[in-house]
Amino acid sequence: MKGIILAGGSGTRLYPLTRAISKQIMPVYDKPMIYYPLSTLMLAGIRDVLIISTPRDLPIFEDLFGTGEQLGMNFSYAVQDQPRGLADAFIIGADFIGSDSVALVLGDNIFYGQSFSKLLRDVAARE
Repeated sequence: MKGIILAGGSGTRLYPLTRAISKQIMPVYDKPMIYYPLSTLMLAGIRDVLIISTPRDLPIFEDLFGTGEQLGMNFSYAVQDQPRGLADAFIIGADFIGSDSVALVLGDNIFYGQSFSKLLRDVAARE
């Protein structure tokens, strides 16, 4: 299974902060917000991840994560030049997905709960 993190959008709800920096780079507690959805994919056992963001913000994610090798991951990157909704992530990521199954998470999602890791692994293992 592969994963997609959609980290685009215009960040209007947090304006004017998002005028200078992506919402997903802003810290939540001790790390950038994007680390939370990334950890969700990692807990599900997903190691191949496509990060989709704006032309302005994508280089920041590439600098932050690189190839993903340091995290035991494999990152790819793609641009979403305009906010066109969630379904657009599957269109942009079609070549990345290929014939594999895929999980999509938003770059500003923070999930937590009892037995969450087990639930993620169980769902990711489904055919």
